[in-house]
Amino acid sequence: MKIDAVDIHRVDMPLVRPFRTAFGDDTSIESVLVRMRSGDAVGWGEAAPGAAPAYCGESAAGVVLTIARFLAPRLLGEGVTTGADLQERLRPIKGNRFAKAALDHAWWDLHARQAGRPLWQVLGGRGDTVDVGADYGVMDSIDELLETIAGAVEAGFKRVKLKYRPGWDLPMIEAVRGAFPDLTVHVDCNSAYTLDDLPMLRRLDEFGLSMIEQPLAHDDLLDHAALQREIRTPICLDESIVSPAKARQAIEIGACRWVNIKPGRVGGLTEAVAVHDLCRDAGVPCWVGGMLESAVGANHCLALATLDNVKYPSDVFPSDRFYCPDLSDPPVVLSGPSRATALPAPGCGAAPDPSRLAAQALDCVRLPA
Repeated sequence: MKIDAVDIHRVDMPLVRPFRTAFGDDTSIESVLVRMRSGDAVGWGEAAPGAAPAYCGESAAGVVLTIARFLAPRLLGEGVTTGADLQERLRPIKGNRFAKAALDHAWWDLHARQAGRPLWQVLGGRGDTVDVGADYGVMDSIDELLETIAGAVEAGFKRVKLKYRPGWDLPMIEAVRGAFPDLTVHVDCNSAYTLDDLPMLRRLDEFGLSMIEQPLAHDDLLDHAALQREIRTPICLDESIVSPAKARQAIEIGACRWVNIKPGRVGGLTEAVAVHDLCRDAGVPCWVGGMLESAVGANHCLALATLDNVKYPSDVFPSDRFYCPDLSDPPVVLSGPSRATALPAPGCGAAPDPSRLAAQALDCVRLPA
């Protein structure tokens, strides 16, 4: 397809309540939405690295600049035939994976819409419904957390993920396991620790966690391999897996037993599928994470989660968990206890509401071919 135009929108999406992790406390999410046009057809992509380069080296404002000046000009007016073709055209620009992901996602949405098929089918998913889990950040008190988890259990969620950081660590997980001895639970450290914390990390073996997600530095593989040799609980890598090559290296040295795939983090759905396939062939199971995107980005993650090596409930949340209303329509809703179903419409099935997009916009750049 020939890429006739690319529009870039940076938006600020207020959260229903603050989301607290080892990176800090967020009251809103800065995201970048890309509208890609070919003839009369349009597709939407989204990438949400955040307002500051805290999760990774990119920020939402930087993503807008990188797309407008360096990436989109490599696509505009060109015939882009596959996701791999798009990635090859962007390859001379090093890194900047969230910026590339926004374009890659828009291309896949456009491609699926032109084909008249749901995105999950075009990606090769096994079915339209996937398992999803509950995810809770740092709260004001452990009692508040226990009450919230009880609600998730009553609602039928199959697993609970808990943010884990200094000051919200062992006492918290001791209380959770004491109250819910049989619940499938894992902790997400968001790179908050080092090997100096080995005694504490060893103690996590006592609590029967399904995994410990990204305990050490965001760009580390070697120390994670050393840590995995010292503990029984499986390590899941998130921030460290930025490409299929990094996934291969991590698996080869034994740095993890699970891989979390965030499409934005690895450069888009094209690269995310490649990571998934590599892990599948190596016998390492995956699950899908998100960056609190609007319904556009969430539906891209949901489509990815339909692939066959996704073996653990993924982080796809109902829109009202974080936003009221969601920037994009239709909002994400769960189709059953701990289940989400991909939309049957062509493409990802969602698009920004024009009035909300205008009201929440921080930047808008329009690039014709």
